[in-house]
Amino acid sequence: MTKMGFAQAIESALTYAMVEDENIIIMGEDVHTLRINLFARFGKERVKHTPISEGAFVGAAVTAAMAGLRPIVEVMLVDFIGVAMDAILNQAAKISFFSGNKWNVPLVIRTACGGGYGDAGQHEQSLWGWLAHIPGLSIVVPSNPADAGGLMLSSIYEDNPVIYFEHKLLADYWLDFMGIGGRTTVSFDVPEQGIEGEVPEKWAPIPLGKLNRIKEGNDITLVSLGVSVHRSIEAAHILEEKGISAEVLDLRCVVPLDIEGLKKSVSKTEAVLIVDEDYKSFGLSGEICAILLEEGLLFKYGRVCTENTIPYSRELEDQALPNAKRIIDEAVKILKK
Repeated sequence: MTKMGFAQAIESALTYAMVEDENIIIMGEDVHTLRINLFARFGKERVKHTPISEGAFVGAAVTAAMAGLRPIVEVMLVDFIGVAMDAILNQAAKISFFSGNKWNVPLVIRTACGGGYGDAGQHEQSLWGWLAHIPGLSIVVPSNPADAGGLMLSSIYEDNPVIYFEHKLLADYWLDFMGIGGRTTVSFDVPEQGIEGEVPEKWAPIPLGKLNRIKEGNDITLVSLGVSVHRSIEAAHILEEKGISAEVLDLRCVVPLDIEGLKKSVSKTEAVLIVDEDYKSFGLSGEICAILLEEGLLFKYGRVCTENTIPYSRELEDQALPNAKRIIDEAVKILKK
């Protein structure tokens, strides 16, 4: 096995895929500098720098995908994706359905998400629950380098659109950027296991919709994705010291969702805590609860989410986002019910 950083693993998987398939292209603002190695290798015809207009280049990518290319479009922050929502909501997500699968849109939208570094609610949202609400989209949220590369390959090979989330606290180039501009004294709670880890010698797709059981346990199931997986792991080890055995599941994907994997774990523990950096209301945490109830399971339930607009103040932001303390407190509360 080889060790790589999170962002390096994505680039390595992209290189592998682009060598294999000349129809794969990358589009987005500043990609000629952000993806300089790919630009140097594949040139401006396949790594296309675009104007700062998400509506324009996402719309162009939809038609490029319909014409036979496999575009990977970079929307710098998921907070900006609203500018391109007509292309995503009304076109990319629906074309296959309305055409009876005669047309497909093999499009990946790669976008950064997540908070924890003091950039407030217009730059730190996650929003995968909002996007998962749209039929026709797959939603991918990796938590470690090996998954980042393998899930990127699967996303590229999908024949319908995928939104691929990259948490900023896991990507080294984002960490470098966030440490400048007067922030040199600000510390970020960065999980070391997430930003660097072992990856396979040769990339292979990781199937979408297959969760990863990170840690076994018997008393409660902690369900999460992205950087919150690492918060859950930290909490699980502290809970062990309190005599509580916590199982930790990494969803990897919001859509498709591994319902069987969730059922298997919650059937065993009969208690579940959803840890979700996205908003609490009408989101992933409530949907998982509803699905498990519809499957006939009875269980204790709780959730730790972002409950309101993310504050700019670091102290208030730290209280608003999921963290190990909030997870531990909620897990203990659930098991006392």
